Amino acid sequence: MLILAAMATVAGTGGALSAWALLKLIYIATNLFWFHRWSTQMADMATVHPGFATLIIPVLGGLVVGLMARFGSDKIRGHGIPEAIETILFGESKRSMKVALLKPLSSAVSIGSGGPFGAEGPIIMTGGAIGSLFAQLFRLSAAERKTLLVAGACAGMTGIFGTPFASIMLAVELLLFEWKPRSFVPVATAVLISLAWRPLLVGSGPLFPFAAPTPVGIEPVALSALIGLVTGLEAAILSFILYRIEDGFHELPIHWMWWPAIGAVVVGIGGLIEPRVLGAGYGTIDALVNGNLVVKAVLLLLAVKAVVWLVALGSGTSGGILAPLLILGGCAGFLIGQYLPGDPGFWAMVGMAGVMSGVMRAPMTGALFAAELTNHLSALPETIAAGSAAYAVSVLIMKRSILTEKIARRGRHILREYTVDALEFLLAAQVMTPQPKTLPGAMTLSDTVTFFSDEALHRSYPVVDDRGRLLGLVSRTDALRWKQDGRRLAGHLADVLSDASTLVAFPETPCGEVADMMVESGTGRVPIVDPESREVVGILSRQDLLKVRSTQKRGEKVRPGAVEKVRRSSKIGG
Repeated sequence: MLILAAMATVAGTGGALSAWALLKLIYIATNLFWFHRWSTQMADMATVHPGFATLIIPVLGGLVVGLMARFGSDKIRGHGIPEAIETILFGESKRSMKVALLKPLSSAVSIGSGGPFGAEGPIIMTGGAIGSLFAQLFRLSAAERKTLLVAGACAGMTGIFGTPFASIMLAVELLLFEWKPRSFVPVATAVLISLAWRPLLVGSGPLFPFAAPTPVGIEPVALSALIGLVTGLEAAILSFILYRIEDGFHELPIHWMWWPAIGAVVVGIGGLIEPRVLGAGYGTIDALVNGNLVVKAVLLLLAVKAVVWLVALGSGTSGGILAPLLILGGCAGFLIGQYLPGDPGFWAMVGMAGVMSGVMRAPMTGALFAAELTNHLSALPETIAAGSAAYAVSVLIMKRSILTEKIARRGRHILREYTVDALEFLLAAQVMTPQPKTLPGAMTLSDTVTFFSDEALHRSYPVVDDRGRLLGLVSRTDALRWKQDGRRLAGHLADVLSDASTLVAFPETPCGEVADMMVESGTGRVPIVDPESREVVGILSRQDLLKVRSTQKRGEKVRPGAVEKVRRSSKIGG
């Protein structure tokens, strides 16, 4: 843990620097494409005057991204988070230098040419690649590489948005697939290092501050939950439409290299209708939470942004999903907020938390992200209510999230629910078969061979002395060997066995450790002995360990009433 935490300082610095570099690349691309100037300053896409260039520039950007993916690396396609998860679970957390370089470049071209995406997905992939590449310089395990990959990814997210709490929760809810000190502490270290760098590289303060006060009382929490239900439904609809569009692209009789350019045609048309749908839209998010938009403009923005984002993302181009989700959720919250007490900008923030939680199945990340982005941590009860309600709706309606659905379509199914492994907290004494059948050490080898030929129900048995103390373990394989060597059949078990090489466990040994013994040794049964007297008090088999899982599942799913109903039915049937 301490070594990884020290290494995470490098990953955190790399994440912060990559965030700065990605933003500068986006600014340069935006200025070149739309304003025909070289500048590293942010340009407001809302000032773009619709015209013929609005149709052409996104298509040019799509062509460039398609070429980079085709002849560079197809790993740069998509919005980054599913790819990061896939690398963690199935790629031993190894990223290449090519991806680390091409992902930010392709995302800058995509967003700079008008693609309706944010920088968060690319920076998660880029920061993760930096952490992974640094880890690959050392002889680390896959789990340790994963920790540094996630540390770099979350450091990059912090560098862009200045949201340390949400970045850590993103790691916990989406990327780490565990809750252990050896992963949590390094990730938190990297995030804090990135946060320290951010004022020097990007700037300080919240990204989207607004002055509207946070309502007080139970009523705002209840109303936030209502917004969460609506945005949860919105998240489900967006997810469903996205993958129908993606399926449509897969039906096209042309190479996927051309898909981003085809999707960019819709982006250009959307830009003609409403220029604010182009690019990351950070200015639009700021206008939503500050209440600087009229209802008609928000309605148009919601409809057009949804269409261009879904089509562009379904085409497989490069870009993030968080900024578009913030706009779509913010629009929904803003519109509902017209009929609620308080400032519509506040409800826009609540809507952002809801839709992000519903789409990504990360309710705490969504709640914290919205509150930190706007510097309204006092609104956490409201954002948590919205995030939880949206998460509940999403789980009930959708089988998988946008993130895991993409991975499942590649034949890899991921369960996002965390539970404690029953083998890790159950002890051998709770699972073992007590007072097992044993063989006496005075038993002859001849009788042993006969026993395994005629009576034995198991592959192996503990052998004990006259006081019940373990002498060793005899197996069917041993009996077969002795049968083939008839000269040794006159001996006794006590003479040929030794407990020195026999695997044993104690009643207080966790079942997980016993399972590890079985895997490493190939033994199917482990004697359980008293640690002081060495008397055999039980035996633990593979079958016993398998029953632990079924018992845990039964405890989760079977209700007492259902058990009684089954018992009554059995009696009636009998």
